[in-house]
Amino acid sequence: LSASINKYCYISCRFLPPFFKYKHRIVYSQQENVNNINQIDHPSVRESLRHVGLDDGLEIHHDADLPAMSGLGSSSAFTVGLLQGLYGLKGEVKNKQQLAMDAIHVEQNMIKENVGSQDQTIAAFGGFNKIKFGKNNEISVLPLTINADTMQNFQNHLMLFFTDFARKASDIAGEQIKTIPQKEKEMRLMHAMVDEGAGILQKGKHLNDFGKLLNETWRLKRGLTSKISTAAIDRIYDAGIRAGATGGKLLGAGGGGFMLFFAPPEHHKKIKEKLKKFLYVPFQIEYSGSQIIYRPRLKI
Repeated sequence: LSASINKYCYISCRFLPPFFKYKHRIVYSQQENVNNINQIDHPSVRESLRHVGLDDGLEIHHDADLPAMSGLGSSSAFTVGLLQGLYGLKGEVKNKQQLAMDAIHVEQNMIKENVGSQDQTIAAFGGFNKIKFGKNNEISVLPLTINADTMQNFQNHLMLFFTDFARKASDIAGEQIKTIPQKEKEMRLMHAMVDEGAGILQKGKHLNDFGKLLNETWRLKRGLTSKISTAAIDRIYDAGIRAGATGGKLLGAGGGGFMLFFAPPEHHKKIKEKLKKFLYVPFQIEYSGSQIIYRPRLKI
């Protein structure tokens, strides 16, 4: 089960006017001015340009609502958005499925990161979905059909806190990959919980059972490797549960980033007070996925 939320990365791509001593300018937390693609340090920019086959001089700017390495899929959202922008410069339009598959290829095969396929898929499609991953790169995205009142009630139970611990997801995922053969039972239990969770929401009753399910998935997930949780993260989670949350989990690969809690709204004030040293981040589920919001004149 995966949802996109109304926190965004904004990427502008344009052909760089030919007045500079460099060919490409890439601006993110750093600024790169280079003359060929091989000189670009940012791995997603470098490999996305290679994948799309653009050799014109380009200027790329990135601004984000959320920090990098925080477990909310910001890296994959960047790759999906960048690919869509680069295709737009070429006058090409890719459907959501192709955009997701291209981003997965760039991150897994070209950059060779230890990443899954869920972040790229949800960034491309948007919405609240059950996603099925099959063999041979088969991906099917099934939007959940949930009553509007139930959906609003569900969102009213969700709380998001920033733990202020950044980590590199690829390193943690690499450790998890090594342990999978010894953790088949836990993986199968987590897999079975997908349909159970979807069923709770679609029936629209006993929403607290979804929170209990989150609690169980976190218990299983944190046991996959020693790098997923830390003593500090455990203290944050335990404080939220003691203050009234039914369940929750650390989002992403683990090690830090954002903690999601599921709690009845009447307990939110107490939970915020107990976790007041951590940034509370309100959010809503969004349904658009990656999209081009402005298409200028392409070349000078």
